[in-house]
Amino acid sequence: MAATKTVYQLPLSHNSLTPRHGVVTLFGYGIQVRVDRGHLLLEDGIGIDRHRNRFPRVGHGLKRLVVIGSDGMISLTALRWLADQDIAFTFLERDGTVLATTGPVRPSDARLKRAQSMASQSGTALQVARQLIDKKLLAQEQVARHKLLVSETADTIGRYREELTKANTPESIRLVESLAAGAYWAAWRTLPITFPRKDEQRVPAHWRVFGTRVSPLTGSPRLAVNPPNAILNYLYAVLESESRLAAAALGLDPGIGVLHVDTPARDSLACDLMEAVRPQVDGFLVDWVTRETLKREWFFEQRDGNCRLMAALAVRLSETAPTWGRAVAPFAEWLAQTLWTSIRRPTDPNRNLPTRLTQRRRIEGRGKEFIFDANPAPYPEKICSGCGTTTRTGRHCPKCGRAISGEKLTELAKLGRVAAQSPKAQKLRSETQRLHEAAKRAWHSSAKPAWLNEGTYLEEIQSRLAATTIFALSSALGVSESYAADIRAGRRRPHPRHWQALAQLVGVSPLRLTLDEDL
Repeated sequence: MAATKTVYQLPLSHNSLTPRHGVVTLFGYGIQVRVDRGHLLLEDGIGIDRHRNRFPRVGHGLKRLVVIGSDGMISLTALRWLADQDIAFTFLERDGTVLATTGPVRPSDARLKRAQSMASQSGTALQVARQLIDKKLLAQEQVARHKLLVSETADTIGRYREELTKANTPESIRLVESLAAGAYWAAWRTLPITFPRKDEQRVPAHWRVFGTRVSPLTGSPRLAVNPPNAILNYLYAVLESESRLAAAALGLDPGIGVLHVDTPARDSLACDLMEAVRPQVDGFLVDWVTRETLKREWFFEQRDGNCRLMAALAVRLSETAPTWGRAVAPFAEWLAQTLWTSIRRPTDPNRNLPTRLTQRRRIEGRGKEFIFDANPAPYPEKICSGCGTTTRTGRHCPKCGRAISGEKLTELAKLGRVAAQSPKAQKLRSETQRLHEAAKRAWHSSAKPAWLNEGTYLEEIQSRLAATTIFALSSALGVSESYAADIRAGRRRPHPRHWQALAQLVGVSPLRLTLDEDL
């Protein structure tokens, strides 16, 4: 039996070897990353559908290299090339597990790692854990209030956040976090997920809502059974890899956590750092699925019901890595500085760690104001909600847009006809007709100038009405805009009492008629 795959592979043409937002994602079989004559050579694909590209050392635009799968090779020279160019490398398994990450290498201070390992005894771990979870709950409260629009849940999370001040042990902090998470994810259950109309017959019912965060296959978020949870798991894996890179760049040990307990094959500190950024990933997902549709071909359902991402979508989601790297950087620098402060010597009271990720101290040292780079994560391409094709703008492609607009106009016309026959509408028409009949009876033909006859209206006034606006006609005559439009188009001839007002509107007068005759 074939091995399970999170990123299910099909021989689809893609553009993975061209950097988008500074990220290149390799997937498939026989992946190769090597250096030839100073150029980085990348190759991936399936079967005969291979893709290659060469990157020089200058002007390559590459910031992240993501490899999905485990069939292929990367040379030591290529790793050195990536390190020289400050390019991060992330190796993901097809089930979303982070297998390896490497990024810019910086000298580390052994005292910082010692302070990290002694954080539980010094009390720093409790302080850091409380602050990280406080930031997480605050952000979850904002997501619930402003994106999910569930104020009651936001208030509940706010009350749990207040209890953090009373939590004096890591266990009590984790308990508060779990209670808040229960309320938070309950607000996600009914979040609708839309697919193109052509895919509706192929989409299971449980794919149409977010549902529960806990998978029925594992009793945990692992092995998601619907697309939104599968997307969230993959984005969390990308965030975890960025957290690892941030910790390593600051000289911290990603495996020694302050909140998550030490377990084999897990970088607990990376999991600690990503807690404060998780709600940003959640907000990204909410904004995306509430504005755009998901394509059925982006996902694959295995025999046990496990929903997996296709490679085309995984490539696009990998492009959000720089955004999560920027988001986790301030928390990583704050954590490193907090640990450093706990062991600072009296002989060196003012020394601060360098802000290698955000360059904050360097910017402020030059007398400039530090502005956090908050560029939003890039969304995958827009999808037509009718046929599922890619669109540049809007929710529909031109073809579906015309068809859907026609359907909407038909429905609106039906509603309009019903509304036009309502008692209120009939009463208004009756009142309008009564006023017009009274105006006709009060008007005398003797008040009309002799020169303003039927011939003058047809030959001089009617031809000039096309240059006037419907609103001007409606205002001048005191009639509805639809009736004014008929008058301008010549479909209706207004009562003679209106001719003089129309003559003034279009500039017809006895003097003007005389001049026209002389000419």
